[in-house]
Amino acid sequence: MKLKDKTIIITGASSGIGAAAAVLFASSGANVVLGARREQLLNEITGQITQSSGNAVCLPGDVSEEAYAQALVDLAEKSFGGLDGAFNNAGTSGVMGSIPDMEPNNWHHVMAVNLNSGFLAAKAQIPALRKRGGGSIVFTSSFVGHTIGLPGMAAYAAAKAGLIGMTQVLAAEHGSENIRVNTLLPGSTKTRMAGDDADFHEVVRKFHALKRMAEPSEIAAAVQFLLSEEASFVTGSAMLVDGGNSINKV
Repeated sequence: MKLKDKTIIITGASSGIGAAAAVLFASSGANVVLGARREQLLNEITGQITQSSGNAVCLPGDVSEEAYAQALVDLAEKSFGGLDGAFNNAGTSGVMGSIPDMEPNNWHHVMAVNLNSGFLAAKAQIPALRKRGGGSIVFTSSFVGHTIGLPGMAAYAAAKAGLIGMTQVLAAEHGSENIRVNTLLPGSTKTRMAGDDADFHEVVRKFHALKRMAEPSEIAAAVQFLLSEEASFVTGSAMLVDGGNSINKV
């Protein structure tokens, strides 16, 4: 029960890594506050957890809106008495394309969902963590824009790299308050964003030293570590959980 009695916000919780994290954290004793745009799927995950005697509430909304970031914190405090951590996981790849061909609206949308949302989340969450005497925040970044540049993904890479820089500053600013801040960099994972094209998956699989894609539950387990007391001396890190993608060249 690594997260027993801890209250954790999870965004992007309606599917993929976020949904896997919600189920895992709840089974580890956490009270989970789930956020995502897709209300039906969000309700299904929440129901799955509560039917298994877990503690979960949810609120659909848009992570790029400041009021929504605060509403998730308010829900955590109202439902469970406070906030101990957050997994700010929501993201989008946007429309892929080169910079000269990219519409500015696409660039701004990718920044809003992937990077601006992190700013808004931290702004709302840190005051709540202070009330508890500390806590842990984890953002989902990517190896794209950190160890490799993939054509067509400039907006995504810039936003995800920005999260790493923000993480380092937040960790430095709030470490003395017992607030840890880290960023997770997953490898290719079997999620909705990765699609279901078997030929594409075969190509992607070879990019990794482990010669396979990750299961969402494997990424969720790494996040659980960062949120738990097992990672009590880990802050400001960009933690690669990429199956050796970053070091593999064959």
